Amino acid sequence: MTDSRPLGYWLKLVDSLISEQFANSLEEHGVTRRQWQLLNVLSVGPASGGELTAALAPFFGEAQAEDEPSSPSEHLSELVESGWVAEEGQTFTLTERGAVSLDRLTEIVDEMREESSAGITSEEYSTTVKSLKKMAANLGWDPNRPPADL
Repeated sequence: MTDSRPLGYWLKLVDSLISEQFANSLEEHGVTRRQWQLLNVLSVGPASGGELTAALAPFFGEAQAEDEPSSPSEHLSELVESGWVAEEGQTFTLTERGAVSLDRLTEIVDEMREESSAGITSEEYSTTVKSLKKMAANLGWDPNRPPADL
């Protein structure tokens, strides 16, 4: 029997499984997926709260776990409290402690990415990403907007 479920089904399913894997893998390190994403944005350079909110906007339209903060500012506050992010006025910066932690977390995330793409060639992966990028543009995404790359 051929599975004729639409693209939306597979996108939601894969996203849900990725979220679950992130939660399970990063939880033991005291970090949420959104916090990892914030750390990644800040690894490029300092950013304002508004820039961080804009970078993570696509992820806050989704349903969140009950015990997970519902806005980027709540996630950010926890990172500031932990000493991973410094706040100076309206600008947030990754601290040395945060950079070291991000390096360790990135290793974990890279392993998850390898596991999730096992059996998929580089060409297949690239084609999938290019197709999704085109679909996003067709649906109104602005490719000239600075990438969030989360």
